[in-house]
Amino acid sequence: AAPAGRPADISAAELAVLPDEELVRMVEAGAIKDHALEKKLGDFNRAVKVRRTLYERRMGNAGVFEKLPVDHFDYERIFGANCEIVVGYVPLPCGVVGPLLLDGEPVYVPMATTEGCLVASTNRGCKAITACGGARARVLKDGITRAPCILMPSAMAAADLKAWVEEPENFQAIQNAFNSTTSFGRLKSCTPTIAGRNVYLRCVCFAGDAMGMNMVSKGCLKVIELLEEHFPEMELVAISGNVCCDKKPAAINWIEGRGKSVVVEATITADVVRKTLKTTVEAMVEANRQKCLIGSAMAGSVGGFNAHAANIVAAAFLATGQDPAQVVESANCITLMEKIDIPGEAEPGLLMSCTMPSLEVGTVGGGTSLPAQRACLEVMNVAGASRAPKAPGTNAQALSKAIAGAVLAGEMSLMAALASNQLVRAHMIHNRKKAPTK
Repeated sequence: AAPAGRPADISAAELAVLPDEELVRMVEAGAIKDHALEKKLGDFNRAVKVRRTLYERRMGNAGVFEKLPVDHFDYERIFGANCEIVVGYVPLPCGVVGPLLLDGEPVYVPMATTEGCLVASTNRGCKAITACGGARARVLKDGITRAPCILMPSAMAAADLKAWVEEPENFQAIQNAFNSTTSFGRLKSCTPTIAGRNVYLRCVCFAGDAMGMNMVSKGCLKVIELLEEHFPEMELVAISGNVCCDKKPAAINWIEGRGKSVVVEATITADVVRKTLKTTVEAMVEANRQKCLIGSAMAGSVGGFNAHAANIVAAAFLATGQDPAQVVESANCITLMEKIDIPGEAEPGLLMSCTMPSLEVGTVGGGTSLPAQRACLEVMNVAGASRAPKAPGTNAQALSKAIAGAVLAGEMSLMAALASNQLVRAHMIHNRKKAPTK
């Protein structure tokens, strides 16, 4: 039986001697909240197992979690940081592509995915790029965004606030307020957008090696405090007003950028296109024009002028502990191809580029600290914060360039398969293994 006294007074030591069945009954009776099991028991692994039993009963489905792994995981590490109401974990197969010669250095990119052929195809692109001297990448912009929504008494008052923010000396005050909240973050710009009496302040923050959402949100709150001193009639509607724009398709990310804006390119000889990619330069250029440019335009796409950039971005995000929901904007990409003359080559080759304006990544914070995900970052030599002599943000920028390079490789290989009608054939051969019966 449970010890006497109020449930809140029961110590972890007293709970430790109770059988799991009794703990389940206590949760069902409301003596313990199921989300508080870890804190009450102090035994994180046991808390997860008790919760599994509890939810099996609630669902009326004994054994429903039987095939969901529970052992051999550090639940204490994720408590209060990564996940709540935990009942286990989901293993994902993780492949690796490379070497991809990028800016003169060999790079390997881990990819966690359940889509057959994706890793093999991307690796084929890496092989073609490396055989032709590698790819070149550049980070064009680096700034995560947050756009608080402020409600003013009238549209004229909203216009007054906009004018105030745009005064250089006032922006300096805004910048000082924002920067006071962070060691590495730096406010780069603050752009007001008006809709009637609503003001959306799109703040752009350099976040070092963090992806930066918490950093920019904290800084924006300080900016709001400053604005309230000058505009006491203002009302903060929401710290995120969707002009940021986080985890949703948005033209503003496509045009203005968010996170890392990256461009990567490579030149592939006609011989490698024939021997490795099994097609021709002309066929690839035409297929890309018809599909990724005209086809995407006819679909009214925003940021989707590519073959399957999201495939590679999602797989790399899952492997390296990024926020999977940000694949929505991080996969914004335009893939361009053209036939060009290459010095020293007898026939024209392929010039290919991928431009990705809103790739949101970090090497510290969130899921990047989990052991498996950190191991994948270590494979790429970008784990953790950049240390001197590296400048802050170097690791996160390197990660963004590596993912963009893998996107280039994946785009190249898929477009080659489409240009030569290999795609369906390859998937039927390599991606149709019968599922095990046990």
